Amino acid sequence: MSDISNNLQTLQRRIGVACARAGRSPASVQLVAVAKSVEAARLAEAAAAGQTLFGESYLQEALPKIERTEQLVGQALNWHFIGPLQANKTAAIAAHFGWVHGIDREKIARRLSAARSPAQPALQICVQVNVSGEASKSGCAPADALALCAAVSQLPQLRLRGLMTIPAPSADLESSRMTFRRLRQLADEIRASGTVPAAQFDTLSMGMSDDFEVAIEEGATLVRIGSALFGPRPK
Repeated sequence: MSDISNNLQTLQRRIGVACARAGRSPASVQLVAVAKSVEAARLAEAAAAGQTLFGESYLQEALPKIERTEQLVGQALNWHFIGPLQANKTAAIAAHFGWVHGIDREKIARRLSAARSPAQPALQICVQVNVSGEASKSGCAPADALALCAAVSQLPQLRLRGLMTIPAPSADLESSRMTFRRLRQLADEIRASGTVPAAQFDTLSMGMSDDFEVAIEEGATLVRIGSALFGPRPK
């Protein structure tokens, strides 16, 4: 059994334990394998071990890797774009990804909607919220999230699914917990407002290799994991 297959099994066990602590079903949480700097052959190993959701942050790196990985595994995979979005990259992202986790401006959402082919399924969207208020981090302010979600939910070719956040770097997991909890509370407030389709507003994209268990305890439905699955990234 490969190291990736072992790591994936370990991660699924940890997800199950975290779900049990929170009184949740393990099926309520999906792992997005963050593929940044990981070569296609290793992604294919993960796919062979049962992984189907993959996340990329750099478009130029991602496009040839998507093609090569799917050639190796002989099937389409579910690709999530999880990095900051630039306006000149929206057409390619709309064409090659099924999910986008980082919408923080209506302008970008409108460009993605215009670029998404009607022949494709709707592009699944998470609005990124800068809960911790870091000046260097992407994401809308919590106070602006409701209006942005309302705008995104009206765009053709997009399907608003929920919220995403990245906590401030900290060795204190309780600090991250507060960020995750606030995102869940914000999602509840938006759902209760009646301004977005509540039934499909079901996603919280939060938690990475160092804090995903805490994120699950606070309601994460998508956890974005790279190094705990593929090993440390090269410098």
